[in-house]
Amino acid sequence: MKYDCIIVGGGIAGLQAAIQLGRYMHQVLVIDSSDGRSTICRSYHNILGYPDGVSGQHLRDTGRRQAEALGIHFLQGKAESAAKTESGFEVTVSNGDTYRSKRLLLATGVMDRIPADLLPSLMPCLGVSIYVCPDCDGYQVKGKCTIVIGSGVTGVEMVKTLSYWTKDLVYINHEQKSISDEDREFFYEKKILYIETPIEKVITDESQLQGFLLENGEEVLGNYAFTAFGGNEVRSQLAKQLGVELLENKHIVCDPRTKMTNIHGVWAAGDIAAHSEQVTIAMGEGSQAAIWIHKDIIQGEG
Repeated sequence: MKYDCIIVGGGIAGLQAAIQLGRYMHQVLVIDSSDGRSTICRSYHNILGYPDGVSGQHLRDTGRRQAEALGIHFLQGKAESAAKTESGFEVTVSNGDTYRSKRLLLATGVMDRIPADLLPSLMPCLGVSIYVCPDCDGYQVKGKCTIVIGSGVTGVEMVKTLSYWTKDLVYINHEQKSISDEDREFFYEKKILYIETPIEKVITDESQLQGFLLENGEEVLGNYAFTAFGGNEVRSQLAKQLGVELLENKHIVCDPRTKMTNIHGVWAAGDIAAHSEQVTIAMGEGSQAAIWIHKDIIQGEG
């Protein structure tokens, strides 16, 4: 079967696009590896209609059911390669199967880097008492003691950003990457505790952070934290294979009005595109891209 559009990525942007294209009654396949940002966040707090927060998994589950009810097809798998053909595009998944479409939407997203030794114990708290995005959740720690766990200057920048919401800050430089003398002076002047000892254990009570046990046996107690390790994975490998224009940081360049890339028939939406990496923006971009994909379909192009 040849689809009108293949969407690579079943996160927030991909699902919103699928719903919109389903309402246009197009034949659409969503290829989803189920390992994106929205799978790990236990609660988003800055989304219209959810003042008490909503989990990424809830949005994914309800979004998929909504899309399936509109006739959208889903495939669990990882898209390994993409190529342009005379009649459209081919996407090959990890088991070797290939799927064809006239158009392609890349909604492959970004994944935050969290050290493997910490991730399992952090997972229950992500989005509830441990956060990754200050624009999303800085408000959650307003005036509260907040611990930044991170790496070198990336953690320093997170501390500086969070100082807008709270002055009660601690920075644990878990990976012990170097910081400047000026940054050390900043911490001293602002009375911010700076620690270069790695974390041995995350102390939690279910989804509520209690603090961190350091390798030297000391405990740093606190109920809220942000991660800031840098080196996030920008999942634009398929775009590169197709010759899509990328920025130096590997995000995809696309038309701000249509979300189409420099390759006709290829669109991009969500965190993979060049913007502020917000769930609400991802929703809008998914819908925006779908509208212009529909226009392209009915014009009979591609």
